[in-house]
Amino acid sequence: MDQKTSSSYGAQNITVLEGLQAVRKRPGMYIGTTDVAGLHHLIKEIVDNSIDEAMAGHCTDIDVVLNEDGSVSVEDNGRGIPVDIVEKTGKSGLETVLTILHAGGKFGDGGGYKVSGGLHGVGASVVNALSKWMKAEVFKDGKVYEMNFKIGETQGELKVTGKTDKRGTRITFLPDDDIFEHTDFDFETIIARLRQQAYLTKGVSIKLLDKKTGRGNQFYFEGGIKSYVMHLNMNKELIGGIFYLDKTVEEGTIEIAMQYTNSFNDQVITFANTINTPEGGMHLTGFRSALTRTINNYARAQSLLKEKEDNLTADDVREGLTAIISVKIADPQFEGQTKAKLGNSEIRTAVENVFGQAFTQYLEEHPADAKLMFGKCALAARARLAARAARDAIVRKGALEGMTLPGKLADCSSRDAENSELYLVEGDSAGGTAKQGRNRETQAILPLKGKILNVEQARMDKILGFEEIKNLIVALGMGIGETLDPAKLRYHKVIIMTDADVDGAHIRTLLLTLFYRYLRPVIDGGYLYIAQPPLYKMEQGKKVLYAYTQQQMEELKLTFPNPEKVHPQRYKGLGEMNPEQLWETTMDPEKRAMYKVAIEDAEIADRVFETLMGSDVAPRKKFIQAHAKAVKNLDI
Repeated sequence: MDQKTSSSYGAQNITVLEGLQAVRKRPGMYIGTTDVAGLHHLIKEIVDNSIDEAMAGHCTDIDVVLNEDGSVSVEDNGRGIPVDIVEKTGKSGLETVLTILHAGGKFGDGGGYKVSGGLHGVGASVVNALSKWMKAEVFKDGKVYEMNFKIGETQGELKVTGKTDKRGTRITFLPDDDIFEHTDFDFETIIARLRQQAYLTKGVSIKLLDKKTGRGNQFYFEGGIKSYVMHLNMNKELIGGIFYLDKTVEEGTIEIAMQYTNSFNDQVITFANTINTPEGGMHLTGFRSALTRTINNYARAQSLLKEKEDNLTADDVREGLTAIISVKIADPQFEGQTKAKLGNSEIRTAVENVFGQAFTQYLEEHPADAKLMFGKCALAARARLAARAARDAIVRKGALEGMTLPGKLADCSSRDAENSELYLVEGDSAGGTAKQGRNRETQAILPLKGKILNVEQARMDKILGFEEIKNLIVALGMGIGETLDPAKLRYHKVIIMTDADVDGAHIRTLLLTLFYRYLRPVIDGGYLYIAQPPLYKMEQGKKVLYAYTQQQMEELKLTFPNPEKVHPQRYKGLGEMNPEQLWETTMDPEKRAMYKVAIEDAEIADRVFETLMGSDVAPRKKFIQAHAKAVKNLDI
């Protein structure tokens, strides 16, 4: 090693980020991303502070307003952020909360909050740091206090601007377009979040108003998460009634609502202090173990399970289950600032005991419901055994374990999953073109014949019997169901490439349903993509351009010397392109355009798949009528 180079690292190389500079330097560390999800996270952080006031019993109304200038206002009728001086900082409570990380009423024994959604105390100050400006108003002791900020920096002293008989806090902020890729808020995304919060904080009224469009909504649920389960199961065939539990124990408050449906999939959503924990955690573990044990114990006691019959598995008792698990505890241990998983081990035991006892009592007091629930679980068990038999038969032939790859698969030579891509191509014709045009080292091609099975309406045994799906599972290499192992995925880019017509869109939807319901780690890992082949080819002399939308075609047409003589060719299918064109427009990593498939909100995604692919026609008809005008490039 060069001694001179080594010794050049000294104190002068150390950068100290003052105040909220660290947040602006690395925003992803605090809000996850700077895309649309990160933008909406700002509203979540401020609303969560108002929810904390509601959980503490001091707030009954929360108003969210999308202002015409792009800013957002969140107002509550809580106690109001303190405006007196904090001894440790020498600043007002308001300025301290909004400018200093890890400052707030959520730490120690200061009496601010017994239970709160934000442990880290960075929410409001992070929003301030990532906003062009913020205006904070506190209604307290008959006065209106106001303080202003720009990109996290205080602009003048705290001042009294008027008198009021209100109490509470109003925070108004404008997201910084230097930080965020987009600064346009989506009404539906916010609505979904606020509705969820209203379910989780029963008795609180939450309003949303978009001043640009005049759209508004209000939520108030006395039934809490029981109402939430009813909402989720709105378009499903129900099995039995809703089980509901709300109990406070030494470890905290445990609230659970659940109901079985005729679906083949489960939907279990968990929360800790009203914060969604998409990766579950100890509260979910406790619930699952108690659910399986309780149903098995009841079935044995009622002789519903024969003496030598195997117990139902965790998968059996989860099929068709819709459940909300909400716990509120004093000291939540979350993994990461985005709070995806709850780590408190004591809540696992508490949930297991409390839910186990209450659910046992429910089954004994509701024998008709209990019998219906067990029938659903027993049917799932029989389907599981049938699926296992089907899978074992396939395995014996050397399939599903990657020993014999499907004959249609044109594999790539690379064995490095990180650099390998699998194109799922509609039809043999386009598949043949793609095989000729690809990079053989890194790109594999699997042609799919016709439309695959709609897995929303099928169990595993039927799915494994469908040849095209079996070929796809074998090609991916990570198994399915009980044998699913994401570490064995053979490609870290799985690309759906279908024609730009109605049939192509249908095939794409069928594939997305398969991945969402049965191969979810491909989506969660960020490995699933949708190719974007061009819609038009324009040619004049030696100049050739491709357009991916109608608007782009009109714009590019004007770049030719004689635009009126250019007659764009509309591609109906991938098979119309020759291998070189398909490579250049759709498969070349240097030039191609692709959509990455991500799940912003599992609840919304679940409802969309249920609506579009489920057995009930009425919700699908309503969905089509509502969105028909927004459809583009529709061929009739």
